[in-house]
Amino acid sequence: MTGGVWTWAWLGWFAYFLVVEGMALFNSRPGDTLSEHVWAWFGTARRAPGEPDRPRSGWTQLRRVVLLAFMAWLSIHFLTGGWA
Repeated sequence: MTGGVWTWAWLGWFAYFLVVEGMALFNSRPGDTLSEHVWAWFGTARRAPGEPDRPRSGWTQLRRVVLLAFMAWLSIHFLTGGWA
């Protein structure tokens, strides 16, 4: 692990994320966690029981492909040590 200001900056960012996400998890309101935002932004949110299916537009499909491509790249990037 490298040291220095960047390490502290990333650790600070991670700590801030944990605080914000922790507050969102414990207040039990819909739409406040990172997961819920990602599901809404990329059109992957589940519908409520009894709610009719929503039509899937080309825009929704594009957002889902972008999310899938980013997650695939990020996984490969981390698993290969930055090779990809």
